[in-house]
Amino acid sequence: MDRIYMKQTLKSETTQEHILTAAAQVFAEKGYHQTRVDDIVEASGTSKGSVYFHFPSKQEIFFSIVDRFADILARGLKKAIDAESHGIDRVDAALRTCLDIFGKYKQLAKIFLIQATGLGEIFEEKRQAVNARFMAVIQEYLDEAIAEGDIPAMDTEVAAMAWMGAIYEVVIRWVLTGEPTPARSMPTLRLILLRSVGVSESRLAKLEESVQA
Repeated sequence: MDRIYMKQTLKSETTQEHILTAAAQVFAEKGYHQTRVDDIVEASGTSKGSVYFHFPSKQEIFFSIVDRFADILARGLKKAIDAESHGIDRVDAALRTCLDIFGKYKQLAKIFLIQATGLGEIFEEKRQAVNARFMAVIQEYLDEAIAEGDIPAMDTEVAAMAWMGAIYEVVIRWVLTGEPTPARSMPTLRLILLRSVGVSESRLAKLEESVQA
């Protein structure tokens, strides 16, 4: 009985992921308002009944895609941060990983950063909740870097907001125009942001050496 239940659960999760992958492509191409559930059904090669079984509405599909991207980003950040032992090293790893993931998941970045904006209060609350989740990560390790003496004391909440704003602006421009790519943006953006919180030039040099090693 348990084995049958597990097979059914795995199949259900696979179908759900397949629908979300297809929906992400459709949303990225058409936008939220122009996308119909029928478009998602067609792109996923499933049935309308199957789509509605997993997701009660188009809004829930959209929110699930945003959550999916947030989870990918959260797992990537955790892995990068856990590999480092000091505050500023963790901040630097989080920054590099964030840009790397945005670069790998362009469709999801477009949905989260562009299409989720201006869709109404419910969508904005969702977007802000995800933003707060990642600003809290940056703030936590900026606080740790201050405690370790790597950077001077500051309002880390404001600093984290400024960092996220800068990252988002660069990624939005890339999503809309194709330039500058995350790979091109990384070195300059990284230097600007680390210098903005008072990381010394000698510390920057060491961080650069660790990246190139």
